[in-house]
Amino acid sequence: MGAVPSTPRLSGARPQDAADYLIGSFVGEKTFPIGSDFWQKLLELPLNLHWPTHRVQEACKLFAQNNCNTRHLTKILIHLSWCLQECVSNSGAPSEVYEKAVNAVYISSVFLKYLIENAQSNSIEEFHLSLNESEPAPNGFETDQNIESLVMHNVLNFIGSVEVSPKTYLLHHELLNFMLVAMSTQLLYGPAPGPTDMNPFIDAAMAQESSLVGLVVRRLLLNYIIRPRIPYNSTSYPVFSGGSQPGVLQRVSSAAATLVLLPFNYLVSSTGDGTRNPLADSSLHVLLILNYYHKCVVGDESLTDRSDDSATSDSLSKGKTYFSDNPYCKALGNARDIEFDRVDIEGNAHSGSHVRLPFASLFDTLGMCLADETAVLLLYTLVHGNSDFLEYVLVRTDLDTLLMPILETLYNASKRTSNHIYILLIILLILSQDSSFNASIHKIVLPSIPWYQEHLLHRTSLGSLMVIILIRTVKYNLSKLRDLYLHTTCLATLANMAPHFHHLSAYASQRLVSLFYMLSRKYNKLAERIDDKMGKSGSLGQDSLAEDLSAELHIYTDFLRIVLEILNAILTYALPRNPEVVYAIMHRQEVFEPFKNHPRFSELIENIYMVLDFFNSRIDSQTHDGEWSAEKVLQLIIMNCRSWRVEGMKMFTQLHFSYEQESHPEEFFTPYIWRVALSQRGLSFDPSAINLFPVDLPIEASSRFALNFKDINMLNL
Repeated sequence: MGAVPSTPRLSGARPQDAADYLIGSFVGEKTFPIGSDFWQKLLELPLNLHWPTHRVQEACKLFAQNNCNTRHLTKILIHLSWCLQECVSNSGAPSEVYEKAVNAVYISSVFLKYLIENAQSNSIEEFHLSLNESEPAPNGFETDQNIESLVMHNVLNFIGSVEVSPKTYLLHHELLNFMLVAMSTQLLYGPAPGPTDMNPFIDAAMAQESSLVGLVVRRLLLNYIIRPRIPYNSTSYPVFSGGSQPGVLQRVSSAAATLVLLPFNYLVSSTGDGTRNPLADSSLHVLLILNYYHKCVVGDESLTDRSDDSATSDSLSKGKTYFSDNPYCKALGNARDIEFDRVDIEGNAHSGSHVRLPFASLFDTLGMCLADETAVLLLYTLVHGNSDFLEYVLVRTDLDTLLMPILETLYNASKRTSNHIYILLIILLILSQDSSFNASIHKIVLPSIPWYQEHLLHRTSLGSLMVIILIRTVKYNLSKLRDLYLHTTCLATLANMAPHFHHLSAYASQRLVSLFYMLSRKYNKLAERIDDKMGKSGSLGQDSLAEDLSAELHIYTDFLRIVLEILNAILTYALPRNPEVVYAIMHRQEVFEPFKNHPRFSELIENIYMVLDFFNSRIDSQTHDGEWSAEKVLQLIIMNCRSWRVEGMKMFTQLHFSYEQESHPEEFFTPYIWRVALSQRGLSFDPSAINLFPVDLPIEASSRFALNFKDINMLNL
């Protein structure tokens, strides 16, 4: 009575029999104290054994029934922590130490995931993350310490402190998978964080000291940049040896995942498989989930700024609840280029506590991977949240490294999710807020664009290509998606670019005029429908159809005005540099005629007709035998551009759109990141347990996630 249960002698047993017994004992009714030699034998299992899928299912169910008494989840997590502490403290630790840690994290991930999926309440007590009071503990171990904090500290400390090498690769990779499993409690709750949400492991990650947070953010981004390869020739882990079968614990992990994988088959990841890298992908998913997490607390005890290294500081209020600051978001936003010490306006160097990263390598890596949605999410996060990285991007002379994959992805919009497209457009809008960017993209000349099929583009500037693709995206949206905010984003970016157009190509100029024509046709059709309705009844009426028609007409009125503002900006500020725009307007001048006397458009049309009158008169004054060729007309326009004077034009204040993220972006980004992570990582989750997003819908969400346009001068709209 009261004796410590012993482990049978397994020296003569077959490895498979020993594995069956040890894992069976782990999930069974018998309690093994934390100091029992059972744990050492469990963690020393070979990595090349098998366990069938149906037994994994049975084991998970049995484990969930018995864990409340055995507390074996807590004990395996403690042993995982001890293994990681040994790996960190002894850089020359033998491979057996890493193998034990791998086994510990495998087992922890499989059974923790099952408990999370089948959680019945919002109580952390359901995981039984504590030892029984009667539990005999080793000397020096505090039985009342917070287990989730213990394990997350050691997991994060290993990730941040230990370099990735052939010896440590597998453990790094499995720890990142464990992080995803531990943070998957987010899937149990709705997209808007609430005070009753229980995310014990991610909360523990948020509570780490800022120095460790910085190390983790740096390591995750370096993993993404360096993209370490699987050490197939490693002798440390037979699971990676050529021709070997999956090991017992790897088999347990994959089998458990297979149980609920099929419902997510519709979550097709982006193409660009050549850029896939398991460690890099896992690192980025973990970083993004950490970055967009915000803990909601009740407002009775508002969080205050602390002077120590804890995670919380100033809070944002939302009704009667508050959202604590996120140290990972802060660390990523304050990251600095390793090549430069930025000095502020007073000449003081920034604190050395900032994360230091090779921005050049990060820039190049992003350029390679932008076909992937997570890469786009990282680029958005950096250009929006890190002013140093945005500044670095804007001064690069090879902006085509980033812009070409972005524009190609937009060109193939029909093959992408609407969220993917929308975030790319937001990135372009953010970049277009800088005048130097708008000027420099016209200095980069592209010899050819082989992926653009509708028209042969030869020696086209990057700026012209961007105009072409943005207009093409508007047309695609008009016919397929019909997303108001996508329209607005494209037109806002074009408006920011317009005063800086420089030698816009003939094709881009034609597309710009055709954009006005396309929107004007839509406007005229709506106006005709409203006129017909009013003609029949004598008034527009108050029914829902009438309200919808009136609202849509108002929207297209604003769209047409923005396009006219864009044309005005070119003619007012950049006409001599853009003869092709003048030619395109002259060639299609009839499309402006119906709006010449329109009360909402007439003032904007006046300048266009002033330009038309000037150049038409110059052409009419020339004696010419036969037909005017396009080349002759263009040459005449170029010649007369020199004598063009802007005096007499009605000057409109330039439109300038800026992007502002909404105050609670996590309500969009957290579901989006988890959807992508589930689809790309092969990490499945019981669909019936997911409340973060609707699993019966494709990976499409409203693009009204984080968009506020601040137009400096929109009064005339």
